Amino acid sequence: MRLLSVNLGRPETVSYTDHPQGVTGIDKRPADGPVRIVAPGPDGASGVAGDTVCDTRHHGGDDQAVYAVAREDLDGWERELGRTLRSGAFGENLTTSGVDVSGALIGERWRIGPDVVLEVTSGRIPCLTFQGHLGEKHWVKRFTRKGAPGAYLRVIVPGEVRAGDPVEVVHRPAHEVTVALQFRAVTTERELLPRLLAAGEALHPVALAKARAYAEGSRTAAVSP
Repeated sequence: MRLLSVNLGRPETVSYTDHPQGVTGIDKRPADGPVRIVAPGPDGASGVAGDTVCDTRHHGGDDQAVYAVAREDLDGWERELGRTLRSGAFGENLTTSGVDVSGALIGERWRIGPDVVLEVTSGRIPCLTFQGHLGEKHWVKRFTRKGAPGAYLRVIVPGEVRAGDPVEVVHRPAHEVTVALQFRAVTTERELLPRLLAAGEALHPVALAKARAYAEGSRTAAVSP
């Protein structure tokens, strides 16, 4: 398992985003040399130095500090779409090889290179900016149906990473809540939401709140006359 590229985005004015200023940093390109990764703070943007997150309403912050996508998933989409998708094409900061990113457990921790440790929090929810960036009709629906969203991660130990660094899973929680399961639960299969509670506080706070609310609603309905 290894890191193929670290990808950075610069602010760009586009016609397809709902950002108030019409800018996005989704068009990310592989960086040369080492890149520092740190926790950006709860109201911060990207945890990747030199990267830009423009719409902090939906992206960035400690629980979405870094976004990772498996090269294998990009390759699968290349075959389906009939076009080339370079590393960074999905707006990911990290493009990996040999890592089952969407099959990772919520709370799973990865060491990348000698120092950096990241923790999986959730899957990426597709938006119209993502669709406009790729220029594919009905992309949000297609991406959701595929159910391989890639993973957001929080920073446990900061440091530098670079292309070619090894990726090692250093902790796997004792539950079965994968990124793919979490994604399905918050998008198309809400009846799965109570299962997310097994991941506890490792889960992205928004998803955790949804799971708790759904479970409480189900219990209330069950005891109502």
